[in-house]
Amino acid sequence: MPKDLYNTSRLDDRIAKVVVLLMAIGTVFVFSASATLDRAYDLKRLYTYVSVRQILFFPIACLVMYLVSLFDHTRLSFSRGVLRSLTPYLLVLSIVLCAAVLIPGIGAEKNFSRRWFSLGVGPVTINFQPSEFGKWTIIFFVAAVCARLKFKLRSFWLHLLPICLVIGVVAGLIVIEDLGTAALVALVSYLMLCVGGGKWWHLISPVPVGGAAFYFMIMKEPYRLKRLIGFLEPEKWADTVMYQANQSLVAMGSGGLFGKGLGNGICKYGHVPEDTTDLVFAIIGEELGLVGTLAVILIFVYLLWLGLRVVLKCRHGFSQLLATGIVLVLGIQAALNIGVATVVLPTKGIQLPFLSAGGSSLLMSAAAAGVLLNIARQAEAEAAE
Repeated sequence: MPKDLYNTSRLDDRIAKVVVLLMAIGTVFVFSASATLDRAYDLKRLYTYVSVRQILFFPIACLVMYLVSLFDHTRLSFSRGVLRSLTPYLLVLSIVLCAAVLIPGIGAEKNFSRRWFSLGVGPVTINFQPSEFGKWTIIFFVAAVCARLKFKLRSFWLHLLPICLVIGVVAGLIVIEDLGTAALVALVSYLMLCVGGGKWWHLISPVPVGGAAFYFMIMKEPYRLKRLIGFLEPEKWADTVMYQANQSLVAMGSGGLFGKGLGNGICKYGHVPEDTTDLVFAIIGEELGLVGTLAVILIFVYLLWLGLRVVLKCRHGFSQLLATGIVLVLGIQAALNIGVATVVLPTKGIQLPFLSAGGSSLLMSAAAAGVLLNIARQAEAEAAE
């Protein structure tokens, strides 16, 4: 086996290769899952097809990851001063966008949710989901603030509370239309505060508030409560709120050990809802079987292990906490999506990073991976000195 396979100087290259591999797998299976029997492709409306959009976004995402990896990630920190950092401006922009998308006539409503901006560019309509942008800017913000305070959040009123209020504003705007992403933002931010210098007796106080807010948002929308009840009593709700989850299990179960073969799945023909986004993992299970799903999980585990290597190699607190946040988002989001697809968790619209269809998620995840590459590259350069 070549020695340079485990050479630490190749750490950033290995991360890049794994991310590109995941995006390639996602592109293939989004194309497969979007296959239909009732229509042919209309070349005049080619961009409207999710498979074509994903094929177009794949090279763009690779380019975004490469370009962002050239950007000095320390410019996101507050080490040169708050106003000289990019993070406050990105944060303000994300708050404005997350608020504006909720306004009727500005935000586009799809599937009874107003989460997107739809921008018409000639015959092409480009959709942008600001919650994806807000998710990552909060990670940058928490890492920058904790590093600025030298990982000593001594005062609840002067340190922890203001940070939690900013997190609450972004998560609060997102939760109005997207509970899953908001919960992810709150959870990762909380974990970053735990490792970023927060005192445990201070960190206990936001838990009841977050729990109460989570309970309120579930009770506010009846379908969310029905999903939770259906998860607890799946047989009773098999044909209603648990239909999506049951079809996911049928798809993966029918794949057996080695699957039906790439492109040969039949559950994608109207049986599995959201098969290109939330449940693309089920399509992988049907067409590649247990072997394919385990391979995807192992690739994610390998990516997270590489990310952990980056965290351990960092000498600077900001870089270390920022890398931690990126790894947490990718890992938790992947675990939640796979948990939903395998009905280990209640149904919730959480996309599988790098694999699910969606330009906003793919490009923002690629940009975050680019930041992780830059952190890895600088950490390796410092270690070599």
